[in-house]
Amino acid sequence: MAERGVDVSALPQEVREQLAELDLELSEGDITQKGYEKKRAKVLASYLVQTQTLAPPPAYDAQSPGPSSAPAPEPGPSNSSSSSSCHRRTRRSHRSGGTRDERYRSDIHTEAVQAALAKHKEEKMALPMPTKRRSTYVQSPVDNCTPPDSSSSSDDEAVSSESAGPQQSPDTWINSSLHGSSTSSSASSTLSHGESRPTQAPQPQSQQAPPPPAPSAQPPHSHSQPSALAEAFAQTRIDPGGGVGPPDVPSQAQARGSRVDLPANAVVRGMSRGQSRSSMMETADGVPVSSRVSTKIQQLLNTLKRPKRPPLSEFFMDDQEEIVEVPQVDPNTPRPEGRQIIPVKGEPLGVVSNWPPALQAALARWGATQGKSPALTALDITGKPLYTLTYGKLWSRSVKLAYTLLNKLGTRNEQILKPGDRVALVYPNSDPGMFWVAFYGCLLAEVIPVPIEVPLSRKDAGSSQVGFLLGSCGVGLALTSEICLKGLPKIPTGEILQFKGWPRLKWVVTDTKYLTKPSKDWQPHIPTANTDTAYIEYKASKEGTVMGVAVSKVALLTHCQALTQACNYCEGETLVNVLDFKKDMGLWHGVLTSVMNRIHTISVPYAVMKACPLSWVQRVHIHKARLALVKCRDLHWAMMANRDQRETSLASLRMLIVADGANPWSVSSCDAFLNVFQAHGLKPEVICPCATSPEAMTVAIRRPGVPGAPLPARAVLSMTGLSHGVIRVNTEDKNSALTVQDVGHVMPGALMCIVKPDGPPMLCKTDEIGEIVVNSRAGGNMYYGLPGVTKNTFEVIPVNASGAPIGEIPFVRSGLLGFVGPGSLIFVVGKNEGLLMVSGRRHNADDLVATALAVEPVKTVYRGRIAVFSVTVFYDERIVIVAEQRPDASEEDSFQWMSRVLQAIDSIHQVGLYCLALVPANTLPKTPLGGIHISDTKQLFLEGALHPCNILMCPHTCVTNMPKPRQKQPVGVGPASIMLGNLVAGKRIAQAAGRDLGLIEDQDLIRKHQFLTEALQWRAQTDPDHTLYVLLNAKGVAVCTATCVQLHKRAEKIAAALMERSGINIGENVVLLYPPGIDLIAAFYGCLYAGCIPVTVRPPHPQNLSATLPTVRMIIDVSKAACILTTQVLMKILRSKEAAASVNIKTWPIIIDTDDLPRKRPPTIYKPPNAEMIAYLDFSVSTTGMLTGVKISHVAVSALCRSIKLQCELYSSRQIAICLDPYCGLGFVLWCLASVYSGHQSILIPPLELESSLTLWLGTLSQYRIRDTFCSYSVMELCTKGLGGQTELLKARGVNLACVRSCVVIAEERPRLALTHSFSKLFKDIGLSMRAVSTAFGSRVNLAICLQGTTGPDSSTVYVDMKSLRHDRVRLVERGAPQSLPLMESGTILPGVRVIIVNPETRGPLGDSHLGEIWVNSPHNATGYYTIYGEENLQADHFNTKLSFGDPQTLWARTGYLGFVKRTELTDSSGDRHDALFVVGSLDETLELRGLRYHPIDIETSVSRAHRSIGESAVFTWTNLLVVVAELCGSEQDALDLVPLVTNVVLEEHHLIVGVVVIVDPGVIPINSRGEKQRMHLRDSFLADQLDPIYVAYNM
Repeated sequence: MAERGVDVSALPQEVREQLAELDLELSEGDITQKGYEKKRAKVLASYLVQTQTLAPPPAYDAQSPGPSSAPAPEPGPSNSSSSSSCHRRTRRSHRSGGTRDERYRSDIHTEAVQAALAKHKEEKMALPMPTKRRSTYVQSPVDNCTPPDSSSSSDDEAVSSESAGPQQSPDTWINSSLHGSSTSSSASSTLSHGESRPTQAPQPQSQQAPPPPAPSAQPPHSHSQPSALAEAFAQTRIDPGGGVGPPDVPSQAQARGSRVDLPANAVVRGMSRGQSRSSMMETADGVPVSSRVSTKIQQLLNTLKRPKRPPLSEFFMDDQEEIVEVPQVDPNTPRPEGRQIIPVKGEPLGVVSNWPPALQAALARWGATQGKSPALTALDITGKPLYTLTYGKLWSRSVKLAYTLLNKLGTRNEQILKPGDRVALVYPNSDPGMFWVAFYGCLLAEVIPVPIEVPLSRKDAGSSQVGFLLGSCGVGLALTSEICLKGLPKIPTGEILQFKGWPRLKWVVTDTKYLTKPSKDWQPHIPTANTDTAYIEYKASKEGTVMGVAVSKVALLTHCQALTQACNYCEGETLVNVLDFKKDMGLWHGVLTSVMNRIHTISVPYAVMKACPLSWVQRVHIHKARLALVKCRDLHWAMMANRDQRETSLASLRMLIVADGANPWSVSSCDAFLNVFQAHGLKPEVICPCATSPEAMTVAIRRPGVPGAPLPARAVLSMTGLSHGVIRVNTEDKNSALTVQDVGHVMPGALMCIVKPDGPPMLCKTDEIGEIVVNSRAGGNMYYGLPGVTKNTFEVIPVNASGAPIGEIPFVRSGLLGFVGPGSLIFVVGKNEGLLMVSGRRHNADDLVATALAVEPVKTVYRGRIAVFSVTVFYDERIVIVAEQRPDASEEDSFQWMSRVLQAIDSIHQVGLYCLALVPANTLPKTPLGGIHISDTKQLFLEGALHPCNILMCPHTCVTNMPKPRQKQPVGVGPASIMLGNLVAGKRIAQAAGRDLGLIEDQDLIRKHQFLTEALQWRAQTDPDHTLYVLLNAKGVAVCTATCVQLHKRAEKIAAALMERSGINIGENVVLLYPPGIDLIAAFYGCLYAGCIPVTVRPPHPQNLSATLPTVRMIIDVSKAACILTTQVLMKILRSKEAAASVNIKTWPIIIDTDDLPRKRPPTIYKPPNAEMIAYLDFSVSTTGMLTGVKISHVAVSALCRSIKLQCELYSSRQIAICLDPYCGLGFVLWCLASVYSGHQSILIPPLELESSLTLWLGTLSQYRIRDTFCSYSVMELCTKGLGGQTELLKARGVNLACVRSCVVIAEERPRLALTHSFSKLFKDIGLSMRAVSTAFGSRVNLAICLQGTTGPDSSTVYVDMKSLRHDRVRLVERGAPQSLPLMESGTILPGVRVIIVNPETRGPLGDSHLGEIWVNSPHNATGYYTIYGEENLQADHFNTKLSFGDPQTLWARTGYLGFVKRTELTDSSGDRHDALFVVGSLDETLELRGLRYHPIDIETSVSRAHRSIGESAVFTWTNLLVVVAELCGSEQDALDLVPLVTNVVLEEHHLIVGVVVIVDPGVIPINSRGEKQRMHLRDSFLADQLDPIYVAYNM
């Protein structure tokens, strides 16, 4: 590698030839890499010294593909001189083998790609690499030494010496870190926890050191800095002062109040609404974390600052609809300027006197007159001739088969096959003889053969589509050979497997021994060729549908005649055929035209080519063949395998037909093949590319040239022009040029013109690319059995610019895109099915593949196994590339390759990729001959079943049609808000109220009930033995009950214990730490009796102390508790060693164990001086992770209990069942307070017991015949998931829920309609009324605002438009409308409660059906936050707020929830129309993105629907990036499938681009006791890198 600075093109001719010779030796394996380098250095030594003194080494030459790093001279379009050919060979030298391969290897293209990448190289930017858990993908070891084929492995294996010397210096493309950025480089994400890897010091760009000469000197991790992917989108330079965030990203993260589970620096609420939005996470000791994750996100943000290239047009946005506009056409777009094309005519089809009247007649003639003449030679797997079929044998066997088919298949009298019936031909590629006999036998019997591939398994790619073909052709019979039949997959009974989607087939074996010799007088009927169908050729469309193109007898004959004339076939010539003989050129030349001209065909099957790629060249040499029929692949393989065999000679060839010569990348294959084999007698003029399609058959073919005549010119076209469908000779930017060769002239007797590919078939202009349409007798005439599709393809009448038809004659669409060049030469630039239309521009899938393959090094993927297709996401096509990754490619290599493919395609094609996925080797669906099955691959991608091992999504660069972000209007009370009576802006004010609390008749009761303590004492005296509480265990057995007097006495014991302890004074806070049960209730009243303020706290989880104990500690510290009341078991836990690991156990307040207290009575029972005193503190962790304690006064307690008693009609005779956590909110009120107030019996079911006994709750409802029950969403979800399928079992056990009249879900969130609905539906079978399930709504400022009681009307459901919701508007739509969201009313508003909907910014009231913050006024509002610092202003803001206009007197509390009020048609108990309150979501939780307001739950609902393996999901934002966390329920190999699906669904449904997708294990998303997701908690864990995700994808 010493000759880094040498310009090879400047060296003398002989030196260049020496170098070329060396390169060839290396490529053929005749010399090791080391020897090669030594010799090469020797040859160049004298020039090296001179050049080094002259020129500094180029700053960027690391990408040259071959061992030679010097740029080769660019060959001119027609320059095929030996020097440039040597260079071309040089460049290719270290590749070997390949399938879809070399037709894409254009050196011009490779150079273009290198240059494009070099351009990107200047502007570096750090790109985050995905994080993957190590276990996720263990790649299966794949056998590395299979021959060059695409079905197992493909090309680069042959050159083992490739690894001997580094092909490129790592530092030439890695500039290890951001220039001086604080994060240096994201520690390589493949090291999963915290070890970081040494990064190289940044080198000045201009003086890059040449790479180390020997591999041993290479630095250990030189290829793997993730920041290396800097280049991938870097259009902007990073400021040397460190990464600067976008304008709206805080560059210095601000500290945010840590939350419950990260205890030490607690911030208790008060917090302002805005505080939770800031963006720093801290470790437990308050030190900012420069976490790996946040570094990556910062890098991601930096990459996103690059301006998007496509101009974003001014998007028009309607008030109601966001209309995504197609970007405006750029005025500089090239437009066609030529005149309208004139149809091109082929030469007339000559009439030869002895041409047969039908093809069968030709066979009959040769069979009779030239019986000994060879027709077909088949080869065995080693490439040796296996058998030769003579014309005599071919004729006699075909006649036997025809006779058998027509007369011997059924029983004596019935004839199974009639002329005109369709028959499938199922023969393997290795058995041409049987196929020939079957095909001609069918023609002689006048049945229609339908050749198809041999099905290998039930899961074959595209197998059901082949079934569609057989069905549409009405095939009921299949012909096959005995060997093939034995190999077909069978069911245990020995019958052939019924393939997916196939009709039922009868199988007939056609081996000679099973055929019957016809009687002397039987002769096959050979009519003159007519328009009846002769055979049907299958064709797969872009979508994967397989259709049958019917070819008539006359078309078959005419096509053979036209080919004979064009190729100048002569009787008795020899043809070597490498193509598939079942269809296309292989069939037309190798089976049909050859028989017409008595040609000897040598068939080289695919399997032989895999084993011995040179076999076809050897056959040409041995048989002195005049013609060979190959694909570019075969040229490439032969070139790679050619070991300079002096004896092979191709001098006999007069025509080398290149079947896929129409592919834009065939030029380089033909040139390279010529360069290698010209020395073996190959003449340049014999190479004949042609263009074909199943519908139009042969469209054009280059005629063999005259020796010495100049070769046809090439066209060098501009890629940009092509993408706009215009032909422009490329002049300015040689990087984006496409060189194409002609495919000769139109076929004899045909007429061709070019029409627009989409819309009406309007003739193109001369400089416009269009679809080639052909009129000829020699073409297909319909898609068999599909008249609708046929019309659009086979009966096209072109129209001129004014729309008038140009004539009467119909043309056939060929599906090829091209133009007519000078001298009426036809050029093809692509196929319709490979066309990708992105933002109005056309890109050819093959071109993109070629660009991807020109990105060096290709040691990451297999060359022949790349699929390119487009998927429609958000109103445009998005390009996806899927490739098979080599088993030995490292994560960094793959990511590096992917990033560079992105850049290359962006530079050369000016189009952004949406997704690049690498899958493990041999996992993509293959076509029978080893190519990739594109439509099946696309299907797998969309279904999330591709299982990639690496994926890179780049939605930010390619989605350019997003609606404009909304600009927030300035806030102010404008004229639109003017109030008139109770109207706002012409609408009724959005307010609603529950019924009056009224006075309860029994004044005595009211006096007693001023304080709950008095109520309990009163009940203990008047009705001592009435059971208030029954606690059930997991078996449904009542383990503990409490009558009024028992509860009173237990409370007294606890009060006495508290009063005795010194240091606990009246009015001090006491923490109650109990499992759900009656002890908790007794302790609560004991505290009240002693004059202390109870604080209920959920006990720590003994198995998970490290996560749950800090929360307990935090509440104890924040509430300044003087004492902890608890059980013996919990007391031991608090003082245990395990506890000491997570908190300081020496500083607990006094702990009193209440299990065995002495029977003492307190001297007095405390009575508060007034009812405004605090009764208890309610602590809860909000979903935003904020710990909040609110003060509940005695007035509020009795008002709330009275309100619930009225709403639910609770009396002493009633029983209710409660399955809730009793620690905060309405759950605590129902568990501890309501029974004592109203006297009803509460059956208590601790929710934890349900985990061991799912039927506990529903069984209890049935057993006790409960009418009213209260539960949480988590309980409902547990029953739905766990018991949903067991309703029959429950029925058998006698569970009947007909008794339940109301089942209320207690929550502080938007009702989960899907869950309540499925619960009702599932348990309808066991009697649950569909009307029974409803929801409650409470918040921190008021624990119970709505509760569906027994009196109000049923909850109503409305459908709102999600797009309007994002604009803070409510627009009601019909059910099923697109983008509609169902919302359920949150229960009836409780008595004594008033709500009003207020604009949170102006604080003015809003009208009916407007979205705003819900404000509440009621006697049971909380008094305020229990804050340590006494931030009164915050307290006033949330608890005592007045409207800015309207009714300025009333004091309201702000719930922090968005919602709206809608007047319904229903009437409430007082006879008025019912006002329903709809809760949309918490204001703190909403995400502000693109100026719009999103509710996480809506995005999460979409995400969870995206794939069956997604369980729970959660979203949050971090510095303007949307992060989606999804729990994976399936196997880990599904993890990467979720990334594109999640990105797609959020883009489609919410018009947002996901920045980061995190795939985690089930159960990682934290959920609180009420079943609500703790999204901020999740966010902090993610940023602190504590999630241990399966995969993190950073979308570019």
